[in-house]
Amino acid sequence: MLRTITKSVVKKVNFASPSMVVVRCKHSLPDLPYDYDALEPVVNTEIMRLHHSKHHQTYVNNLNIAEEKNAEAISKNDLTTQISLQSALKFNGGGHVNHSIFWTNLAPIKEGGGEPPKGELLDAIKRDFGSLENFIKQFNTQTAAVQGSGWGWLGYNKAKQSLQIQTTPNQDVLTDLVPLLGVDVWEHAYYLQYKNVRPDYLTEIWKIVNWKNVAERYTNARA
Repeated sequence: MLRTITKSVVKKVNFASPSMVVVRCKHSLPDLPYDYDALEPVVNTEIMRLHHSKHHQTYVNNLNIAEEKNAEAISKNDLTTQISLQSALKFNGGGHVNHSIFWTNLAPIKEGGGEPPKGELLDAIKRDFGSLENFIKQFNTQTAAVQGSGWGWLGYNKAKQSLQIQTTPNQDVLTDLVPLLGVDVWEHAYYLQYKNVRPDYLTEIWKIVNWKNVAERYTNARA
């Protein structure tokens, strides 16, 4: 995250100078709200450990590096370098954002994972998809069809005040919808357990979806 402050808030500065100071806050790997083995048997311990501590950590590390280089380029008014860094910022920033949502969208079965949604969220799902079962079927069909790596999303369209399913490639983030529920279909999310059968992974993951978290995101999106 970048935030810009003027030198007027820093002691011993030249107030006549129009220059700016860029203050960058480093990103860090968020803690999981459960242990690595807590999502067994749906997602095994090895996958969770590698996915969180290796893959997500790499996105965080590379995002910090890219932002450091970008901040330096800004200070030098080096537009060419800034442009060259955009793909790294998009990819690694997206990886960090998407995974940070994904971890909270899941919960151990003993802690409510898989318990069906209730109240306003369930009403909205029935309104926009006919039933929870129809929503899951549509979601799985569209997400299983993602070519290569990507994500399946349930999002909220503020303009239409409705729920929508959308898929994104690689680590692209949702831009026209508020993300409520994301399912990672990069191979590292499931291959060690489900091999190349992505539909099996998508069938099983609903047993650990944290619908309470999704409902909270839905409430906030509508506010």
